[in-house]
Amino acid sequence: MYTASSPVMPAGYDSGDTAWLLASTAMVLLMTPGLAFFYGGMVRIKHLLVMLKMSFSALALGTVVWYLVGYSLAFGHDVGGVGLIGNLDHAFFRGVQLTTLTGAIPTYVYSTFQMGFAIVTVALISGSIADRATMKGWLVFSVLWLVIVYIPLAHWVFDPQGWIVEQLGALDFAGGLPVELDSGVAGLAVALVLRAPRDFARREERPNNIPLVVIGVALLWFGWFGFNAGSALNTQGTAAAAFINTQLGAAGAMITWPLVENWRTGRVTMLGVASAAIAGMVAITPACGEINPTGAVITGLVAGVVCAFAITLKYRFGVDDTLDVVGVHGFGGLTGLIMVGLFATARISGHKGLFYGGGWGLLGKQVVAILAVAAFSFLLTWIIAKVVDVAVGFRSAEQYAVVPGADEERAYDFATAERLGALVSDRPVRSDDELVQEIRKLLRAREEGS
Repeated sequence: MYTASSPVMPAGYDSGDTAWLLASTAMVLLMTPGLAFFYGGMVRIKHLLVMLKMSFSALALGTVVWYLVGYSLAFGHDVGGVGLIGNLDHAFFRGVQLTTLTGAIPTYVYSTFQMGFAIVTVALISGSIADRATMKGWLVFSVLWLVIVYIPLAHWVFDPQGWIVEQLGALDFAGGLPVELDSGVAGLAVALVLRAPRDFARREERPNNIPLVVIGVALLWFGWFGFNAGSALNTQGTAAAAFINTQLGAAGAMITWPLVENWRTGRVTMLGVASAAIAGMVAITPACGEINPTGAVITGLVAGVVCAFAITLKYRFGVDDTLDVVGVHGFGGLTGLIMVGLFATARISGHKGLFYGGGWGLLGKQVVAILAVAAFSFLLTWIIAKVVDVAVGFRSAEQYAVVPGADEERAYDFATAERLGALVSDRPVRSDDELVQEIRKLLRAREEGS
C-alpha cells in the first residue's frame, strides 16, 4: 500500500516479479542455515557446533562484504570492457536508491538475492575441511575468498557484461560455475592445503545425527526452488521450467545413487539418499532454465551415478574432502554444465545443444567455461589458504577436541544421561518397567535438588 512518503516507481517496474524475487531471496538465505544442519549432522559430535558456527559466520561476513564492495565489483560497470570485474562506483550501495531498478525489479531486492548466492557458496567450502580448520583461519579465509575468487566469478557469469556470458556465450542459468563447480574446486584446494590425517582413509567417520542431516536437506531442497526458479527474475515460463526441473533432477539422482551404493556396499543408507538429493539439485542448477523436463530427469540420473562414484576418489588420491564437497558439488556442477551443452533446447532457452541440432559449438563453450573457472578458482584458493595458514594458522587437527570435564558449550547434554546411567547400572533391575520407574525417581530427585 502506497503512502504519501512512498516513492513513485519508474516505468518498467513489475510488482509481481518483485514479489516472486522477494520470496526467492528469503528461500535462498534459508539455504545456509539448512547447510549448517546438513553438515552439522554429518560430523562427529564434538565438531557439530563448529560446523554451525562456520556456516553462520558466512552469513554475517558474506552480508557485510557484499554490502561494502561485493555488489559493486560483481555488478558494477565493467572495468576495461573485458568482462573480468566491475568497478567500485556502487561500494556501500552508493548510488542505489529505492527506485533504482535491475530489469523490472528494485536493485535492493536483486542485490540481496545475489548476496544469498555468495553466502552459501563460501559456506559450502567448510565441508571440505570439517574438523581440522581453526575458526580464526576460517574467518579470514572467508573474507579473502569472497573478494578475490567468488566476486570476480559472479561478474563473469551473472553480470551481462561478464566475459563468459557476453564474449564466450556459455550458458549457466543459476550458478553452476560460480557456486557449484567453484565451491567444489575451492574445496579441493583447501583440503590439499590443510592436508589429510595419515589414517583418514581408515577412520570411520560416523554421522552424529542423521535426522539433523535430513532436516538440513529439507531446508536446502526448499531453498533450491528459490535459488533456481528465482534466477529467472520473473514469473513467466522459464521460472516454471526451472521449478519443475529442480524437482526432477533431485528425484533422478535419488534413484541412481542408491543403486550404485547398494552395488558397492550391499546396502542403501539414509545419508546416501540425502546426498543423492543434493547431487541432483547441484547438477540441475546450471541447466534448469536451459533444458526440458526429459533432459532434467536424465541429468539427475547421470549425476547420481557420477557423484556416487566421485565421492570415493578421495580415498584413492589421499585427499580428505571430509563431507564430499568435491564429489557432490564439484562433479555435480561439472555434470550439469556438460548436460547444458547436450540437452539445451530452443523451446526453453532459445539455445540448442548437441542432441537438439545445435552441433558441438555450445558444448565446446561449456568446456572452455569449466576449465577457466576451475583453473581460476583452484589456483587463487590454494594461494589464499596457504597465506592464511602462514599468517594466522588454518590447520589444527585437535582444535575442537572435547576436554573431559571442561565447562564449555556442547551440542548435546550427555552429563545428565551419563550420571543417570551410572546410578542405574549400580542397582539391579529386573524388568523394563522397573528401569522406567528408576529413571523417573532419579529425575524427580534431580529436579527437587535443583
